[in-house]
Amino acid sequence: MTTAPDEPLAIRTVRRFYDLVDSGDVHGLAALFAPDAAYRRPGYDLMVGPEGLRGFYGRDRTIRAGQHALTTLLTDGHTVSVFGEFQGDLHDGTPVHLRFADGFTVRPDGLFSSRDTYFFAPLV
Repeated sequence: MTTAPDEPLAIRTVRRFYDLVDSGDVHGLAALFAPDAAYRRPGYDLMVGPEGLRGFYGRDRTIRAGQHALTTLLTDGHTVSVFGEFQGDLHDGTPVHLRFADGFTVRPDGLFSSRDTYFFAPLV
């Protein structure tokens, strides 16, 4: 994912986040979250701040590795919505390919104050 220099800070921060996730830089991605940031993801308890993100990406995430392809980014000031696809492998070696959506709120200092993840899965 490349970033244009004239992109707003919120979009640059979101793009950087996915680059860090895909490269496995847990400490780098966690550093993008404010101390009181909330991350909500289906099937997991609420994660709070950098420590919550380090726990998830360093220990709890069922995905071993993979790549995000962002297909759409929409922004309204400090709110960024992302649609994309992920392709990778679970820890047991099972391949995974899925569509996702994320909603981020970015503070003026460039740190995330919230993230909500949604997956396209038949539940109802």
